[in-house]
Amino acid sequence: MTALPADRLPEFDSFLIELNRAAASAILPLFRADHGLIDKGGAKGFDPVTEADKGAERAIRKLISARYPDHGVIGEEYGEDRPDAEWVWVLDPVDGTRAFIAGLPLWCTLIGLRFQGKPILGSIGQSFLGELYIGHAGGSRLMTRGESRPLRVRPCPRLTDAVIATTDPEGCFTGAELGAWTQVRAAARLARLGCDAYAYAMVAAGTMDMVIEAGLKSWDIDAAIPVIEGAGGLVTDWRGQPVGAFGGQIAIAGDRACLDEALVALRRSAS
Repeated sequence: MTALPADRLPEFDSFLIELNRAAASAILPLFRADHGLIDKGGAKGFDPVTEADKGAERAIRKLISARYPDHGVIGEEYGEDRPDAEWVWVLDPVDGTRAFIAGLPLWCTLIGLRFQGKPILGSIGQSFLGELYIGHAGGSRLMTRGESRPLRVRPCPRLTDAVIATTDPEGCFTGAELGAWTQVRAAARLARLGCDAYAYAMVAAGTMDMVIEAGLKSWDIDAAIPVIEGAGGLVTDWRGQPVGAFGGQIAIAGDRACLDEALVALRRSAS
C-alpha cells in the first residue's frame, strides 16, 4: 500500500474524523425515521437512495471544497469532480442503503483518500453504533466510546475454518460468479449475508476472515483498502491482483493462505 506522506498524516487523519462527524449529523436523524426513499433503479430493478445518502454526501463535499479546493472528489450520489487530481476523495455516504431503510445498523459511511491514484487513507464508519474504523499504511484502529484501539486481522490459514461473507449472492453475482461463490461457501465454516461494508470492518477487526463481492464501484471499496491492509489483511481482485481504480470483483481476506484457497474457485469466473 502506498504510504500517506508522513507530514500530512495528522492533518488528513483529523479531517477524516471531521468528515465522518458531518456525515453522521446528516444521517442519524433519518435512520429509523422518514428518510425520503426514492427508487432510482427504474426498469433495471429496485435501487434505493434516501435523503440520508444525498445529505451526507453534500455535507462531506462542502467540507472538502472549503478546506481543500484543489482536491478531486468521486462520490456515488453526485459523480466526479477532478477525478485525476493528485488528491482525490472517494465517497459512499451510506453503503448499505437497503439495510438503512430496513432499520438495520449494518450500513456504513465510506470515505477514502487517493494520492496519485492510490488509496492511502480510509474509514468505515457506523455512526449509529458509534464505531469508526480508520486505516493507512502505518496501521488501522477502531475509535469507539471515546477510546481507540489497534485493529489486526486474525490468522485463518484454512478455508474450512473461515467465517466469510457477501452482500447478496443472487443479486450481485452472475451465473458463473454465483457458481464460484457457492464453491467457496461450501468449503467455509460459516457464511453471513447482507452485511455490506460492515463485513469489511469485521475482517479488519479479526472477527471475520473473508468477504467476496462482485460488481463493486470505486466508492464501494476504495475506503476499505487502507483499513484492511493497515490491519494486516489483503484486498485483491478475483485473479489475486491489486484492485483497479474502478472496483469490480473483489476478495478481502485476513490470511493469505485462506485467500489463496478461495482464489482457486474465484479465478475460474474472473473477468
